[in-house]
Amino acid sequence: MGLLSDLKILYHMTVKPIRGKDHAARLESFYSGQADAYDDFRRRLLQGRGDLVAALDAPSGAVWVDMGAGTGANLEFLGDRIGDLSRVYAVDLSPSLLAVLRKRAETRGWGNVVPVEADATVFQPPDGPADIVTFSYSLSMIPDWFAALENARRMLKPGGLLGAVDFYVARKYPSDGLRRHGLFTRSFWPIWFGTDNVFLSPDHIPYLHRHFAPLRFEERRSKVPYLPFLRSPYYVFVGKKEAVPQA
Repeated sequence: MGLLSDLKILYHMTVKPIRGKDHAARLESFYSGQADAYDDFRRRLLQGRGDLVAALDAPSGAVWVDMGAGTGANLEFLGDRIGDLSRVYAVDLSPSLLAVLRKRAETRGWGNVVPVEADATVFQPPDGPADIVTFSYSLSMIPDWFAALENARRMLKPGGLLGAVDFYVARKYPSDGLRRHGLFTRSFWPIWFGTDNVFLSPDHIPYLHRHFAPLRFEERRSKVPYLPFLRSPYYVFVGKKEAVPQA
């Protein structure tokens, strides 16, 4: 992978029109022409994924659901741990990305990985509650992201873990202890990412803290390929679904 591959990705990210009558069609319009070169560019753009996976303590025999799994590159961070999982549901709406995921799973011998073409707001594991649900740079691409998180919370066992890493912008007046972004950050990045239907939200972090007991949380900045003087804001969050008190 090199400059020509990057130019292909940048064309699809900045020039090629995104068309489609619904969210699934628009995703496929965006990804179908770049699926084969997707991973190399995103490895440099999407930071914190390895840290997120490392922070998730999956018990032996766990069920893991990765929402917006794309090509399955996130699963590489599991290493040998993936063999200890009972099932990994890799959920995405893009057939082109899932085709790459299927080839990856076959090549790696991941017999417990199940690619699923489905909507993150409605998918539920067919074999019962999940131990872990992750969103890796997918919440910002899900229009009804709060419905996706509500769905994730429903599918988690009591004590189950929710992991998320994504781009974001802070609220203009964030709560105490949270990072505050200047006007440029709050204005530039939503516009820049919005051209690709990636919608940065100031509400991800407050929502996650309100609905899951935080175990790990960091606000960071990352480099962006070909924008050497700018750093995009992103967060890493791991939280636990608390048991509902008995009446």
